[in-house]
Amino acid sequence: MVDKSGSAEADATALTDRPSLQKILEHFKDCSDMTRRSFSSCGVEAVYFTFLAGNDELLRDLVLPFADADPQEAASVLYRPPYCTVETLGECIEGILNGHAAIFLEDRAWLADVARSVGRKIEQSETETVIAGPHDGFVENWTENLAVIRRRLKSAKLKTVMLSVGEVSKTKVVLLYLDGIANPALVDRMTRRVESIEIDGVYDANMFVQLIDENPNSVFPQFMTTERPDAVTSKLLGGRIACIVDGSPSVFSTPTSFFDFFASPDDYYQRWLLGTALRMLRILGFLITICFTAFYVAITTFHYEMIPHTMLLNLTESRSKVPFPPLIEALLMETTIELLREAGARLPTKIGQTIGIVGGIVIGQAAVQAGFTSNILIIAVATSAIASFVIPSYIMSASLRLIRFGLIILAGILGNLGLMMGIALVIIQLAGITNLGASYLTPVAPANLADAIDTFVRGPFYALRKRPSIAQSPNPVKVKMKK
Repeated sequence: MVDKSGSAEADATALTDRPSLQKILEHFKDCSDMTRRSFSSCGVEAVYFTFLAGNDELLRDLVLPFADADPQEAASVLYRPPYCTVETLGECIEGILNGHAAIFLEDRAWLADVARSVGRKIEQSETETVIAGPHDGFVENWTENLAVIRRRLKSAKLKTVMLSVGEVSKTKVVLLYLDGIANPALVDRMTRRVESIEIDGVYDANMFVQLIDENPNSVFPQFMTTERPDAVTSKLLGGRIACIVDGSPSVFSTPTSFFDFFASPDDYYQRWLLGTALRMLRILGFLITICFTAFYVAITTFHYEMIPHTMLLNLTESRSKVPFPPLIEALLMETTIELLREAGARLPTKIGQTIGIVGGIVIGQAAVQAGFTSNILIIAVATSAIASFVIPSYIMSASLRLIRFGLIILAGILGNLGLMMGIALVIIQLAGITNLGASYLTPVAPANLADAIDTFVRGPFYALRKRPSIAQSPNPVKVKMKK
């Protein structure tokens, strides 16, 4: 039997040894993309990964300083910036993997940052567009994302905690918070939760949040992810904690309330009355998304007495040729809509738009003419689908679409009783979710009237005096001006 704990302890001890060229070459053996470069005139040896290093950076920090230098000149250069001395083998290995060149002279080792800039330029987020307001978005490089946030928050209070997640991937994770505004207990709890993750690799923020969920089996997202720097800045100023995951264009914030997913940065760039109307419209869209089709199934299956007499005649005529009961009819059309939606998302943009428009019109009209469905159900399904797009968060919108199927089945089996039971189960599920110990239904449960002015409505700025209670900020006042 192999003693894995003893092997791990031996590896950890080896990483604390002094770095040397031989140890580095042994550690990275069989890595064909590693380059070893020797400068015989000064005795300098350098190793780096070919495709992580940039040509200009290599010329500036490696070739020009050491090509014609003697040992004394080389030693003098290495003790000046941008060269950094490394004392342990682990630091040297980590530096090489991050795109640095390891430079060896006699029995000492240095690191030089020769990493080339990789990634796309900062551009507008395609999933979170706004009419008014800034149009920049996050990218896959964590340093660029941190820089974008610091440009907006020019304050020494913006603190960062650098962490690493993934035993193999060593993904950089950066926690951000405002000192004196964020709750220190929540920062400590979040740090411990990230440090407790044991996994080989993490690739994206949306994957990362699933590893730290307090309720991993819930269908509802528990962390607010966004690709907009202004949204993250707003969360930080509200006393929340933000987290950047290297390689992901999404940044998430915590603690999060269910109602945060219905707010858009656009609300704050328009007059408060218009922002309030839009926020209420999203809440109405939420109710339509989960209930409209299920309510249609319930009344056409069990509760014809609820339909006005004039509408009942049209409904009866529309359903006279349909061979399926309302439950099967609704599930078939909802599944078709989801297929069209998924096809449109996976295909190239221009083709995807064509599939969505032509497919919806042609299939819907053909289904009605063939007698597979009624035209009233087409209206109900289309209205529910459109209402789901009103919700700013795609992840929350997808969760609600899944819940809609469950409510349709309950309504088809038990009618309005089943629909009410389903809604009750959803509320119970929401009430049982916590995020960093805070209730997911804040400010409804526990009730907080002060928070409602920036939850269900978008109050005027002079009225938004306090930070959200869910953040438990030690400095709750954020607006001191009067009307």
